[in-house]
Amino acid sequence: MAIYYLHMKTFGRSAGHRATSAAAYRAGERIRDERSGRVYNHVGREDVLHREILLPAELERAGAAMDWARDRARLWNAAEHAESRINARVAREYMVALPVELVPEQRLGLARTFAQELADRYRFAVDLAIHAPRNDPRNYHAHLLATTREVGPNGMGAKTWLDVSGPERQRRALPPTAEELKRVRERWATLTNGALRSANIDARVSHLSYAAQGSSRVPGRHLGRPADLGAPAAGSEPSGTTDALSALERLQEQARNNWLELRRRAAAPSPVAASARTRDSEAHLAEAALSPGHRDFSAGD
Repeated sequence: MAIYYLHMKTFGRSAGHRATSAAAYRAGERIRDERSGRVYNHVGREDVLHREILLPAELERAGAAMDWARDRARLWNAAEHAESRINARVAREYMVALPVELVPEQRLGLARTFAQELADRYRFAVDLAIHAPRNDPRNYHAHLLATTREVGPNGMGAKTWLDVSGPERQRRALPPTAEELKRVRERWATLTNGALRSANIDARVSHLSYAAQGSSRVPGRHLGRPADLGAPAAGSEPSGTTDALSALERLQEQARNNWLELRRRAAAPSPVAASARTRDSEAHLAEAALSPGHRDFSAGD
């Protein structure tokens, strides 16, 4: 039976996240973070079935000028270099369950279609990685890691309109973030059902809760990443030392960021800084409300 699962999260420096770490782990590759000099090596992963970077279709005519964005290490280092704030959001992710009823080519086609639609709508780059199940044989899933800035021949551009908030969002008459995220959830259900229909499979999914569907069924607990959706499997990391260093690095960076934040607040924060904090808080609350029951995970998971 096909299930609906779409979890959205963001990666921010205030939580010790690095886009380079997230990309290396999901794609099963080796990436050196240029800002810290840290190397994230996950080439030993055996569950990565497909990896691919998708760009806005309008950039196809740019040709070789977009080669930088098709290179995973260059793309995510550029995403890190583009941000200067200590609490900057460096990436966002859409994690989806792929119907086990579909054959591999159909699952890939479904994930690609969703990734391309997102890239075209927000003009960002989407790093798609499809993972095989680890424990539950039904749990095929995909990670769509996206930049928070538009991409172009000259590199990273302005923040995507999805990441604009506060007065600027109102000035541009953009829809509320919560409404946009709901639209994304509904679109994934529509695409999934279309793929099932094309494959002559009767199963269907819905982005609505059982209550909203008028059903008395009790929602089950999704096993999530600890069991199958991306938590490190035994032996998937190069060594236990890498795990320890990664955790220590995140703690050290978070402590430093907290210290800098305290100093900044003591110096009478400006309205601009207050607006930035409000923007991150509003976006986090909106995304949390649309992903009930799912915990947030660090970039290294």
